[in-house]
Amino acid sequence: MDPENPVVKLCAQGMEAELAGRPVEARDLFTRAWEARTDDYDACVAAHFVARHQATPEETLRWNEEALTRARAVADGRVHGFYPSLYLNLGHSHEQLGRLDDARRFYELAAASATDLPPDPYGDTVRDGIARGRERVAEMSRVDVTESIGEQ
Repeated sequence: MDPENPVVKLCAQGMEAELAGRPVEARDLFTRAWEARTDDYDACVAAHFVARHQATPEETLRWNEEALTRARAVADGRVHGFYPSLYLNLGHSHEQLGRLDDARRFYELAAASATDLPPDPYGDTVRDGIARGRERVAEMSRVDVTESIGEQ
């Protein structure tokens, strides 16, 4: 990411605010980033962060879908490294809504695209999130099957 890009700067400031325990400030910075977007790349980045501060799982899903739609519209490779995180967030959104098949599909897409992530703290965090999401969905699926068998 270009640290001089105004949208990236706003999102970085939003992450700093989030990490410092200032969620309202973070949300406002991410919203400003969305308002400052100039192309699909900017929109992808901003939507990715705006999704973090939504009131409902449905709204979070909508913003995660927006980020993916915008990523797919970027003609060059600037968003290539975003896909694991975008898919991870979509998997989590579907998981939160109880849509286990969709969650599983997005976690699998995240895992497949994570092979390109660097071996650094960011890559490790995304890979860990993918692994934990896949485990949760697998466990929930086992519980659903067990409960279904018990009801028969």
